[in-house]
Amino acid sequence: MNVGRRIRNLRLKKGLTQEELGERTGLTKGYISQIERDLSSPSIVTLFDILEVLGCRPAEFFDDKRNEQKVVYTEEDITEFVDEERGYTVQWLVPESNENEMEPILLTLHKGGHFKEFEPSASDTFAYVLSGRIKVRLGNTYYTASAGQTVYYQASEEHQIINDFDGPSQLVLVATESYL
Repeated sequence: MNVGRRIRNLRLKKGLTQEELGERTGLTKGYISQIERDLSSPSIVTLFDILEVLGCRPAEFFDDKRNEQKVVYTEEDITEFVDEERGYTVQWLVPESNENEMEPILLTLHKGGHFKEFEPSASDTFAYVLSGRIKVRLGNTYYTASAGQTVYYQASEEHQIINDFDGPSQLVLVATESYL
């Protein structure tokens, strides 16, 4: 069981930042970050305090139903994160997909928005532009894709997706797990 990832997913579903979760539990943002990255293991008391703030009973948290495969996902399954500073909204279309080999998201880049910059990895990235126009930066090279176009690249260089439209742009983005 990946305790850190589950805590992160619950926190994002609640719409809390690491700092807000830390304030509500009396923990530091740094310690919450370490827990979520599985660099530190919380005590049982601390874990239960975190779960209480996140509105999750311990029995639900530890109920690992991995043998039951869910195939169809609905709007109720979507988790959303908004980064107002960078001007984007991420919707995870499959819960806890960051634990799988693929992570499909719906990315909305608001006018002037840009997705976070990623370091080089062994991941493959696929995107289908639903509306607007985006620029993809791979290293020092830029590629443009408009609504109805597909982007596919290996993430072997620093990369970032930027809105290149005078309005919002939206795309379905799927990245594979990095094995580096």
